[in-house]
Amino acid sequence: MRPSRATPNAPASGTPTASPTPGFTPDPKKAPRDAAGAERIALAIVGRPDDWGPDFVERSPLLSAPGYWPVLDADCTWEAGTPPRTVLYSVTTYSEIPAADGKGPLRVAATVTVHRTAADAEWEMAATLEEALRCPEQQLRQGERITDLKSLGVPYGVDENLDTVMEQGSYLADAFKGPQSYSWQQMRIGQVSVAAVVKGAPGRAPAEGTTAQIRVSGLMQARAKTQLGAQS
Repeated sequence: MRPSRATPNAPASGTPTASPTPGFTPDPKKAPRDAAGAERIALAIVGRPDDWGPDFVERSPLLSAPGYWPVLDADCTWEAGTPPRTVLYSVTTYSEIPAADGKGPLRVAATVTVHRTAADAEWEMAATLEEALRCPEQQLRQGERITDLKSLGVPYGVDENLDTVMEQGSYLADAFKGPQSYSWQQMRIGQVSVAAVVKGAPGRAPAEGTTAQIRVSGLMQARAKTQLGAQS
C-alpha cells in the first residue's frame, strides 16, 4: 500500500501559502522543527489496528521501514523513492481483518506525514489529485493493481474545515478472483497529512471498509489537532 505522495516543487512564481483552517489554530510553539520532533508527533497520530475497529490486528511488519517513500513513476508503477526535503517524517502502519469463514483478508494502512510547513502539505494534496488524473490505472506491486481510479478534492469550507482528497477504484490481485473495492482518503491538518487506504477482498462488503476508514480518519484528525496544539 502506498503512503502519502511525494510533494511537488513549488512553481517558479513563488512559494504557495496554505489557507488557514477555520476553527483550527495550531500553536507555533508546538510545531515540529526537526525529524525527531516530527517522528514523535507522527507516531502519536498514526492509526493502529484497534483504531480501525475491534476485529483488526497487526500485519507484519506493523510499521513501514525508516525512510520509506514510494513514488509513482512515468509508467504508473509505484516504486521506492526518497522523501523530499519538504518532509520531516512519514510513517505507515499496516493492519488487517484476517481471512475467515470464506472471506478474504481486509487489508488497510494508515499514513501520517509531517511536512516542514502547511504550504508543503498543501502541495502534497495537489499532487495526490494529479496522480489519479495522470494514472487512472496503477501498479501497486507485482500481482496487485488498481484500475478505474477517480479522485475528488474537497477544499476548505465544505468538509469540516479540512483539505480532503478521496479516491475510489477497483483493486485487482492475483490472489483474488475478480475486482474488489479500493478506497483512499487523505486529509491535511496544518503541516500534517493523514491518509487511510482500504483494499477490499472477496466476501467483504465495501461498507465494511468504508466504516473502518471513516473511523480511523476521524481519530487521526483529532490527534493531529491535539498534537499541533489546536486552540478553539
